Amino acid sequence: MRLTILYDHRFYRGADGVIFSIQNYNYPLFARRYLPVFDEVTILARVVEQHNQERQGRFAEGDGVSVRAMGDWLGPAGFVRQRRAVRKRLRAYLQPDSAVIMLVPGVLGTLAHADFAKRGRPYGVEVITDPHDVFAPRANSHPGRPFFRWWYARKLRQQCAAAAAAAYVTAGALQQRYPPHPEAFTTSYSSIELTADAFVAQPPLERVGRPKESFVLAHVGTMAQLYKAQDDLIRAVHFCVTQGLDVRLILVGDGKHRAELAALAAGLGLADRVVFTGQLPAGAAVRQQLDQADLFVMPSRQEGLPRAMLEAMARGLPCIGARIGGIPELLEADNLVPVNDAAALADKIKAVLQDPARRARMAARNLEFATQYRAELLQARRAALYAYLKDQTATCIKQQQK
Repeated sequence: MRLTILYDHRFYRGADGVIFSIQNYNYPLFARRYLPVFDEVTILARVVEQHNQERQGRFAEGDGVSVRAMGDWLGPAGFVRQRRAVRKRLRAYLQPDSAVIMLVPGVLGTLAHADFAKRGRPYGVEVITDPHDVFAPRANSHPGRPFFRWWYARKLRQQCAAAAAAAYVTAGALQQRYPPHPEAFTTSYSSIELTADAFVAQPPLERVGRPKESFVLAHVGTMAQLYKAQDDLIRAVHFCVTQGLDVRLILVGDGKHRAELAALAAGLGLADRVVFTGQLPAGAAVRQQLDQADLFVMPSRQEGLPRAMLEAMARGLPCIGARIGGIPELLEADNLVPVNDAAALADKIKAVLQDPARRARMAARNLEFATQYRAELLQARRAALYAYLKDQTATCIKQQQK
């Protein structure tokens, strides 16, 4: 059976006609996840035509996996202008003999959901983040933010409530706000891919568990929006430095707010203490940065379940995170901080860095905890959901053919 995935990711098509992705997607990962259950996978997504530029990034297609262009849009206003054309393309590609999974929240899943609800057709959802937090104050500056916060959260509740199968990246946080149908097949799994090479053999206690005079903090996250609160992290570093702590910060990631964040660091006198690496390829390049750090910090304003934090935990790093989304499912309560509170974040950073025994305990605990997210364990949960959805779709097709 074919699987169709509705995914609001932005792909690119080069002059040679090859579709590729710059970040957060790669063909082998999708193939490993879905092809053990389905014969082929079609991804319906945004595709940007880049015929005048050289192809870059990772191939999006390969054996058994293809991408179909739904057009491209930027922001809500851009989508409204293309809504009719996108809906027409969706209806053309959503074949009745295909199982369907919607990666939500997203506009493609929102458009398709109404048609599926009317027809009683089964579909699956993979819930990857929380729009209530995405459009929270300070997380998003769009003037329509209050409306989008209400509207996208409402639509996501409807999508989850009507899905035959629902997977969440959290163990419980997203499920409480967006509950599945009582009879749906429900599971949880992160989108992370923690293979054996992602783990250290033992916590790096020579680095994170010894008394030190200077420290390195690490953070990994997009700068396309200030969801990850790098601005508060920079302010927290400033508080630490003014109180005599020798701290440097490595920021991995890129986006339109990078220049603003660099200006903030310079204005606080931290230009030589904050390193912007830019976007790095997932895997070894990111792990190399993590392996320089004494502490990983993620003071996010919105989260599903942060893959970057799990990667840091797999490297045996102590971690501090905001009390939001799925982060409290990963960390002990004493290592959480309030959202949007740079002063509290600074206090927590100082408390952890100045206590080597605590850092050693956190490192050992985090490394052990991360083993629950090994790729093979999560794949077993995925396969169970996909098999259930496949059976439900086959049953629906047979009933419609009678």
